[in-house]
Amino acid sequence: MTSTKKKSQLFLLLSLLTLAVGGGIGGGWFWWKNAIAPAATEATKPIQFTVESGMSGQQIGNKLAEKGLIESTTAWKLWTKWQTRQDKGGGFKAGTYVLSPQDSLPEIAQKIWRGEIMQTTFTIPEGWSIKQMGEYFASIGYFSAEEFITAASNIPYDKYPWLPKDIPHLEGFLYPDTYKISSDRTNNPQAIIEAMLDSFEKIALPVYQQANTDYTLVEWVTMASIVEKESVVQKERPLIAGVFTARLQKGMRLESDPTVEYGLGIRQTADQPLTYAQVGTPSPYNTYRNFGLPPTAIASPGLASLKATLNPESTEYLFFVARYDGTHVFSKTLREHEAATRKIRSERNSQR
Repeated sequence: MTSTKKKSQLFLLLSLLTLAVGGGIGGGWFWWKNAIAPAATEATKPIQFTVESGMSGQQIGNKLAEKGLIESTTAWKLWTKWQTRQDKGGGFKAGTYVLSPQDSLPEIAQKIWRGEIMQTTFTIPEGWSIKQMGEYFASIGYFSAEEFITAASNIPYDKYPWLPKDIPHLEGFLYPDTYKISSDRTNNPQAIIEAMLDSFEKIALPVYQQANTDYTLVEWVTMASIVEKESVVQKERPLIAGVFTARLQKGMRLESDPTVEYGLGIRQTADQPLTYAQVGTPSPYNTYRNFGLPPTAIASPGLASLKATLNPESTEYLFFVARYDGTHVFSKTLREHEAATRKIRSERNSQR
């Protein structure tokens, strides 16, 4: 809005208020000044103010007056009528706002009219599981990890009918990203989940729908989650996806460490790799023991892994082992793979 337009609108509003009090220019201006600028002696600390869904303009004005944020509900009513005429398609927006008693009535009203709600951000990295997300939300004070995990087991088919049927939880479908949300939603795990599902629906789902693939939606997300957990270097994602695709085509087990970790609820490190006992432990997610894909995703894959899974690199490699610097050594035969593994572990032991 231009400065000239702002001035003309303010002049119009001042004129309305001057006429309303019938006290001439001097009396009207004094009344308007007090209506938009609380006395300097009042508290100036910002106040969180919540507009509930369905509240009328007058109800908002009454509540603002009760909080000491405005002095005149009559001025508020006149502003509301004037603004409604100027912006017939607009309206006050529900949400929580940070308002100051030092703000003028038009400043407060415009903030609520435009929906400038109090917001906060949170970030979910690629490759996090529901369990890790729950622990993160608990650490920043949103809600407990258990509340989030429980909410993620409630599949909202009514709002997201594209979600695969009979999945036990939303693992893999909670899109990893940085989110900006209204602060009054941070105590509601279902609201957080819906924001993440909205992003999956907007960003990831169209990629799948436009692809020519034999994967079902849950298979696609599951394979992509394994690629995500195995990949560190961006350029290796298509190749890692190619190795897993080749193994499936040859009827081989995937033999992916992250699936074992997910099934056992553990995490290996460079100095504490999986033991033979752990790899041999029965689990629906143990791809060393079971053929095919695990029953669900093991994490939330990012867009790069989702795309790599649909466009895997054609390769003769059937094995790879981590170098502990983020890259991998790829091999065509089991003998080459075992030799590469021994070499990398020997180098690691020497460094230790």
